Amino acid sequence: MRIAVVTPAGPGANNGNRVTANRWARILRGLGYRVWVAQQYDGRDADLLVAVHAVRSAGAIQRFSEHRPGRPIVVLLAGTDIYGDLYGSEEGRRSARVADRLVTLQPLAIEELRGPDQRKARTIVQSAAPTVSPGPSLSARHFGVAVIGHLRLVQDPFRAALASHQVPASSGLRIVQGGRALSLDMARWAQREADANPRYRWLGAVPHWHARRVLRRAHAMVISSVSEGGANVVSEAVADGVPVLASRMPGNVGLLGERYPGYFPVGGTAELAGLLIHAEESIAFRHELVAAAAPLKPLIDPAYEAAAWRDLIAELAD
Repeated sequence: MRIAVVTPAGPGANNGNRVTANRWARILRGLGYRVWVAQQYDGRDADLLVAVHAVRSAGAIQRFSEHRPGRPIVVLLAGTDIYGDLYGSEEGRRSARVADRLVTLQPLAIEELRGPDQRKARTIVQSAAPTVSPGPSLSARHFGVAVIGHLRLVQDPFRAALASHQVPASSGLRIVQGGRALSLDMARWAQREADANPRYRWLGAVPHWHARRVLRRAHAMVISSVSEGGANVVSEAVADGVPVLASRMPGNVGLLGERYPGYFPVGGTAELAGLLIHAEESIAFRHELVAAAAPLKPLIDPAYEAAAWRDLIAELAD
């Protein structure tokens, strides 16, 4: 089987769309398929199209459906699809209509879909293998917290930095943020914060291996997004046993579960500050967070993700 994987992100991009497309391509090749990754469907004779992002890949989805009628199409629904433009744009509605299967990255996303689309939706949680780099030093003077992800409004990227202003002077809290600023305003904000806040450091754009090392060495990780489809950095933190402090919104709850004890309200600076203080002061609380995320571990095993893709393609072949 020949599979075309299309993503709106270019070859040099280091964002979620490209990382997901490349990981899926590796998985599909491992299952024995011939796979290529491109930004657009280029007309090559493919037996299956896998499209990352319903709205932003709508042109490629439309072209494939016209050039290869009757051949299956699988569409990953990004967070901005599910919680944004899927039904609010003609491109999104058309992509959902022509897709044979819709993939979500966490199960709560399926509840946002309309009846016919729910029936063809499948959840495939993004996998992450543990890293081999050392974890945080127990004797470190500072309490290191990682924030990983490109700087854009939907991710509320400076919530941890803002919360760091509300911890006691005696705190050893240090926020290390890795991710490219996707606008000049974001870059200026990050630089101003880094200049004024001794608890905050912005690394700028970093390669994936570097981001994983920053995450592994942290005592905790903060994901403060307003909206997410199901962030891979959560899987990576869980794989490495890093406690997660997360905004309570569907993309995080769908991964970590309704009863997870590490949530704060979206935009909740004071509540996040309280969690950061508690996590710094209580090793028991950090252990509780890791234990509460343990049910996610089987789902983020790379072998599980590969099996989910094998089963999905077998469905399409029936």
